[in-house]
Amino acid sequence: MPAISSNKPYRIGRSRTGLGLFATKPIKKGTRIIRYFGPLLDCNKEEDDAIENKYLFQLTNRWTIDGSVRENVARYINHACRPNAESDVRPRKRKVFIRAIKDIEPGEEINYDYGTDYFKEYLKPIGCLCAACEKKRKKKRAEARAEKQRLKAKAEKKARKEAEKLAREQEKQARKAREVAEKTRKQAGRKQLNGTHLNAHGAYDVRAAKSDISQRVGRGQDGAQRVLA
Repeated sequence: MPAISSNKPYRIGRSRTGLGLFATKPIKKGTRIIRYFGPLLDCNKEEDDAIENKYLFQLTNRWTIDGSVRENVARYINHACRPNAESDVRPRKRKVFIRAIKDIEPGEEINYDYGTDYFKEYLKPIGCLCAACEKKRKKKRAEARAEKQRLKAKAEKKARKEAEKLAREQEKQARKAREVAEKTRKQAGRKQLNGTHLNAHGAYDVRAAKSDISQRVGRGQDGAQRVLA
Protein backbone atom coordinates (compact mmCIF):
# COMPACT_ATOMS: atom_id res chain seq x y z
CA MET A 1 0.00 0.00 0.00
CA PRO A 2 1.51 3.37 -1.03
CA ALA A 3 2.44 5.86 1.69
CA ILE A 4 0.35 9.02 1.81
CA SER A 5 1.61 12.36 3.10
CA SER A 6 -0.08 13.51 6.30
CA ASN A 7 -1.01 16.81 4.67
CA LYS A 8 -3.21 15.05 2.13
CA PRO A 9 -6.96 15.13 2.92
CA TYR A 10 -7.41 11.40 2.40
CA ARG A 11 -6.23 7.97 3.50
CA ILE A 12 -6.61 4.39 2.28
CA GLY A 13 -8.98 2.37 4.43
CA ARG A 14 -11.19 -0.69 4.53
CA SER A 15 -14.45 -0.38 2.58
CA ARG A 16 -17.40 -2.74 2.06
CA THR A 17 -15.93 -3.54 -1.38
CA GLY A 18 -12.35 -4.01 -0.18
CA LEU A 19 -10.09 -0.97 0.04
CA GLY A 20 -11.28 2.59 -0.45
CA LEU A 21 -10.19 6.19 -0.12
CA PHE A 22 -11.52 8.14 2.87
CA ALA A 23 -11.42 11.82 3.75
CA THR A 24 -9.27 12.76 6.74
CA LYS A 25 -10.15 16.46 6.58
CA PRO A 26 -13.21 18.43 5.45
CA ILE A 27 -13.23 18.68 1.63
CA LYS A 28 -15.26 21.49 0.13
CA LYS A 29 -17.43 21.11 -2.94
CA GLY A 30 -15.40 21.86 -6.10
CA THR A 31 -12.06 20.90 -4.53
CA ARG A 32 -9.65 18.94 -6.76
CA ILE A 33 -8.87 15.99 -4.49
CA ILE A 34 -6.40 13.82 -6.37
CA ARG A 35 -5.06 13.06 -9.83
CA TYR A 36 -5.72 9.72 -11.53
CA PHE A 37 -2.51 8.82 -13.35
CA GLY A 38 -0.45 6.03 -14.89
CA PRO A 39 1.23 5.08 -18.18
CA LEU A 40 -0.52 6.24 -21.34
CA LEU A 41 -1.64 3.44 -23.64
CA ASP A 42 -1.97 4.03 -27.37
CA CYS A 43 -4.92 1.93 -28.54
CA ASN A 44 -3.59 2.11 -32.09
CA LYS A 45 -0.72 -0.11 -30.94
CA GLU A 46 -1.59 -3.78 -30.71
CA GLU A 47 0.49 -4.40 -27.58
CA ASP A 48 -1.13 -1.46 -25.76
CA ASP A 49 -4.63 -2.38 -26.93
CA ALA A 50 -4.14 -5.92 -25.60
CA ILE A 51 -3.64 -4.72 -22.00
CA GLU A 52 -6.67 -5.38 -19.83
CA ASN A 53 -7.33 -4.59 -16.16
CA LYS A 54 -9.95 -2.84 -14.01
CA TYR A 55 -7.99 0.41 -13.76
CA LEU A 56 -8.00 1.53 -17.40
CA PHE A 57 -9.31 5.07 -17.75
CA GLN A 58 -10.14 6.03 -21.33
CA LEU A 59 -9.29 9.61 -22.27
CA THR A 60 -10.13 9.48 -25.99
CA ASN A 61 -10.70 6.82 -28.62
CA ARG A 62 -6.91 6.54 -28.86
CA TRP A 63 -5.46 7.30 -25.43
CA THR A 64 -6.09 5.41 -22.20
CA ILE A 65 -4.52 5.74 -18.77
CA ASP A 66 -3.36 2.50 -17.17
CA GLY A 67 -4.04 3.31 -13.52
CA SER A 68 -2.95 -0.07 -12.15
CA VAL A 69 0.42 1.27 -10.98
CA ARG A 70 0.97 1.19 -7.23
CA GLU A 71 1.66 4.92 -6.97
CA ASN A 72 -1.78 5.77 -8.33
CA VAL A 73 -3.64 6.18 -5.03
CA ALA A 74 -6.73 7.38 -6.92
CA ARG A 75 -7.31 3.79 -8.08
CA TYR A 76 -8.57 3.02 -4.57
CA ILE A 77 -11.55 5.32 -5.07
CA ASN A 78 -14.63 3.13 -5.45
CA HIS A 79 -17.62 3.52 -7.71
CA ALA A 80 -20.90 4.93 -6.42
CA CYS A 81 -24.19 5.46 -8.24
CA ARG A 82 -24.76 8.56 -6.07
CA PRO A 83 -21.19 9.82 -5.64
CA ASN A 84 -19.71 12.75 -3.77
CA ALA A 85 -17.00 13.32 -6.41
CA GLU A 86 -16.54 13.15 -10.18
CA SER A 87 -13.80 12.64 -12.74
CA ASP A 88 -12.55 15.85 -14.33
CA VAL A 89 -11.10 14.65 -17.65
CA ARG A 90 -8.63 16.83 -19.57
CA PRO A 91 -8.15 15.00 -22.93
CA ARG A 92 -5.74 17.51 -24.44
CA LYS A 93 -3.49 17.45 -21.41
CA ARG A 94 -4.12 13.69 -21.07
CA LYS A 95 -4.88 14.10 -17.41
CA VAL A 96 -7.73 13.13 -15.08
CA PHE A 97 -8.49 14.68 -11.69
CA ILE A 98 -11.04 13.61 -9.11
CA ARG A 99 -13.03 16.60 -7.89
CA ALA A 100 -15.56 16.91 -5.05
CA ILE A 101 -19.14 17.65 -6.14
CA LYS A 102 -20.37 17.80 -2.53
CA ASP A 103 -18.93 18.79 0.83
CA ILE A 104 -17.17 15.70 2.16
CA GLU A 105 -16.76 15.21 5.90
CA PRO A 106 -13.79 13.51 7.63
CA GLY A 107 -14.26 9.72 7.70
CA GLU A 108 -16.56 9.77 4.67
CA GLU A 109 -15.56 7.55 1.76
CA ILE A 110 -14.68 9.36 -1.48
CA ASN A 111 -16.34 7.90 -4.58
CA TYR A 112 -17.33 8.74 -8.14
CA ASP A 113 -19.34 7.19 -10.97
CA TYR A 114 -17.16 4.93 -13.14
CA GLY A 115 -19.51 5.25 -16.09
CA THR A 116 -21.99 3.04 -17.93
CA ASP A 117 -19.49 0.85 -19.80
CA TYR A 118 -17.51 -0.05 -16.67
CA PHE A 119 -20.72 -0.64 -14.70
CA LYS A 120 -22.11 -3.06 -17.30
CA GLU A 121 -18.84 -4.95 -17.71
CA TYR A 122 -17.58 -5.24 -14.13
CA LEU A 123 -20.25 -4.24 -11.61
CA LYS A 124 -23.59 -5.37 -12.97
CA PRO A 125 -22.64 -9.10 -13.17
CA ILE A 126 -21.74 -9.19 -9.47
CA GLY A 127 -24.06 -6.46 -8.22
CA CYS A 128 -23.06 -2.93 -7.32
CA LEU A 129 -22.11 -2.59 -3.64
CA CYS A 130 -22.28 1.18 -3.35
CA ALA A 131 -24.33 2.72 -0.53
CA ALA A 132 -27.15 3.79 -2.87
CA CYS A 133 -27.54 0.32 -4.40
CA GLU A 134 -27.27 -1.33 -0.99
CA LYS A 135 -30.01 1.00 0.24
CA LYS A 136 -32.18 -0.02 -2.71
CA ARG A 137 -31.58 -3.69 -1.99
CA LYS A 138 -32.45 -3.19 1.69
CA LYS A 139 -35.62 -1.40 0.66
CA LYS A 140 -36.54 -4.21 -1.72
CA ARG A 141 -35.82 -6.82 0.94
CA ALA A 142 -37.95 -4.89 3.42
CA GLU A 143 -40.75 -4.61 0.86
CA ALA A 144 -40.46 -8.33 0.10
CA ARG A 145 -40.65 -9.16 3.81
CA ALA A 146 -43.63 -6.84 4.23
CA GLU A 147 -45.37 -8.44 1.24
CA LYS A 148 -44.64 -11.89 2.63
CA GLN A 149 -46.09 -10.87 5.99
CA ARG A 150 -49.12 -9.34 4.26
CA LEU A 151 -49.78 -12.53 2.29
CA LYS A 152 -49.27 -14.61 5.43
CA ALA A 153 -51.70 -12.43 7.40
CA LYS A 154 -54.19 -12.62 4.53
CA ALA A 155 -53.91 -16.42 4.42
CA GLU A 156 -54.30 -16.65 8.20
CA LYS A 157 -57.35 -14.37 8.09
CA LYS A 158 -58.88 -16.49 5.34
CA ALA A 159 -58.14 -19.67 7.31
CA ARG A 160 -59.78 -18.14 10.43
CA LYS A 161 -62.87 -17.17 8.46
CA GLU A 162 -63.13 -20.65 6.98
CA ALA A 163 -62.66 -22.22 10.43
CA GLU A 164 -65.31 -19.92 11.91
CA LYS A 165 -67.66 -20.72 9.04
CA LEU A 166 -67.08 -24.44 9.53
CA ALA A 167 -67.62 -24.09 13.28
CA ARG A 168 -70.91 -22.22 12.70
CA GLU A 169 -72.04 -24.88 10.24
CA GLN A 170 -71.15 -27.66 12.68
CA GLU A 171 -72.96 -25.83 15.50
CA LYS A 172 -75.98 -25.39 13.24
CA GLN A 173 -76.01 -29.09 12.38
CA ALA A 174 -75.55 -30.04 16.05
CA ARG A 175 -78.41 -27.72 17.07
CA LYS A 176 -80.61 -29.20 14.37
CA ALA A 177 -79.71 -32.71 15.53
CA ARG A 178 -80.60 -31.76 19.13
CA GLU A 179 -83.92 -30.31 17.99
CA VAL A 180 -84.73 -33.47 16.03
CA ALA A 181 -83.76 -35.64 19.01
CA GLU A 182 -85.88 -33.51 21.37
CA LYS A 183 -88.85 -33.66 18.99
CA THR A 184 -88.49 -37.44 18.69
CA ARG A 185 -88.29 -37.78 22.47
CA LYS A 186 -91.46 -35.70 22.98
CA GLN A 187 -93.34 -37.67 20.34
CA ALA A 188 -92.31 -40.93 21.99
CA GLY A 189 -93.47 -39.59 25.38
CA ARG A 190 -96.89 -38.59 24.01
CA LYS A 191 -97.41 -42.05 22.48
CA GLN A 192 -96.56 -43.68 25.79
CA LEU A 193 -99.05 -41.47 27.67
CA ASN A 194 -101.85 -42.22 25.17
CA GLY A 195 -101.49 -46.04 25.50
CA THR A 196 -100.56 -46.54 29.17
CA HIS A 197 -102.26 -45.97 32.62
CA LEU A 198 -100.57 -43.42 34.74
CA ASN A 199 -100.45 -46.08 37.58
CA ALA A 200 -98.56 -48.40 35.20
CA HIS A 201 -101.11 -51.32 35.52
CA GLY A 202 -101.13 -51.96 31.84
CA ALA A 203 -103.35 -51.07 28.91
CA TYR A 204 -107.01 -50.38 29.48
CA ASP A 205 -109.10 -52.30 26.93
CA VAL A 206 -112.46 -50.52 26.69
CA ARG A 207 -113.98 -53.12 24.42
CA ALA A 208 -113.07 -55.95 26.80
CA ALA A 209 -114.68 -54.09 29.69
CA LYS A 210 -117.89 -53.60 27.77
CA SER A 211 -118.01 -57.30 26.86
CA ASP A 212 -117.57 -58.29 30.51
CA ILE A 213 -120.35 -56.05 31.65
CA SER A 214 -122.68 -57.37 28.94
CA GLN A 215 -122.28 -60.84 30.38
CA ARG A 216 -123.23 -59.69 33.85
CA VAL A 217 -126.09 -57.44 32.93
CA GLY A 218 -129.39 -58.85 31.49
CA ARG A 219 -133.09 -58.14 31.41
CA GLY A 220 -135.88 -60.06 33.10
CA GLN A 221 -139.07 -61.42 31.55
CA ASP A 222 -140.89 -58.36 32.70
CA GLY A 223 -138.38 -56.17 30.93
CA ALA A 224 -136.82 -54.96 34.15
CA GLN A 225 -133.11 -54.72 34.25
CA ARG A 226 -131.39 -57.05 36.64
CA VAL A 227 -127.96 -58.21 37.46
CA LEU A 228 -127.17 -61.82 36.82
CA ALA A 229 -125.40 -63.71 39.50
